[in-house]
Amino acid sequence: MVELQNDQITVLVSEKGAELQSIKDSKGKEYLWQADPKYWSRHSPILFPIVCSVNNETYRAEGKEYHLPRHGFARDATFKVINQSPRKVTLALESSEETKKVYPYDFVLSVSYVIDANKIGVIWHVHNSDKREIHFQIGGHPAFNIPDMKAGEPQQGRIRLDNREPMDALHSHLDGSHEMDEVPFIEAEDGMMEFSNNTWRNDSIKVHKSQLHKAELLNKAGEAEVTVEFNTPIIAFWSPYDKQAPFVCIEPWYGVGDPSDFEGEFKDKPFMNHLLPGASFMSKYEITIG
Repeated sequence: MVELQNDQITVLVSEKGAELQSIKDSKGKEYLWQADPKYWSRHSPILFPIVCSVNNETYRAEGKEYHLPRHGFARDATFKVINQSPRKVTLALESSEETKKVYPYDFVLSVSYVIDANKIGVIWHVHNSDKREIHFQIGGHPAFNIPDMKAGEPQQGRIRLDNREPMDALHSHLDGSHEMDEVPFIEAEDGMMEFSNNTWRNDSIKVHKSQLHKAELLNKAGEAEVTVEFNTPIIAFWSPYDKQAPFVCIEPWYGVGDPSDFEGEFKDKPFMNHLLPGASFMSKYEITIG
């Protein structure tokens, strides 16, 4: 476990999955979900090389068939700490014979966490170390405690969005699949998304087309306790349906799962990212507490 600390926040990061484990303020208040398996046993997994699922956990690439579980393998892999200071850590995962059994490409995936005052910067860097073009998706899945909610209470919360205009979203299903046709994002009116357990009746809400860049999780007084800022083409909101879970996920994504009728090659999946040999991809999202 790696600890980052300044006078306002303390952050813990695990080498397993390069996953955030804790975000506390100077008074010891915890903002990150603490992975109670009764609801969901993760904190903030890194999704790579796919986001969501490929149909039947099977895909075709480079003339062969491969199998990947939901959200890929990075979240369960062991990363190496390659650079560390009191306020920044970088962890890396390289392709191996094991990864090539499920994903045929050579790559280096680096994840950095940087703290500054009450902010945490999350930086993804994907490098193509292969001799051919590689294809990948990547995403974050941070889960935050719902302000003022205690375990056992009915789920109720509010997220303020930076777009007050009508929006649309991808049509999701409870099994995690989706369609490319759009549905009105009716859960958010005038930029305010009020959510409860019933909000997740069709799994996550996936807002695409870069319609959003900021989401604020509010307490009952209307103050932002957690703010997530991002520039990803998709942002997803999720909590497990029918559990009254005391957390909600705000998930910046470069990718999405297969539409239910998709039968094409891996490289042709919707929202796929491509890198030529020697090229790199980098993106950042930011979490602010308080």
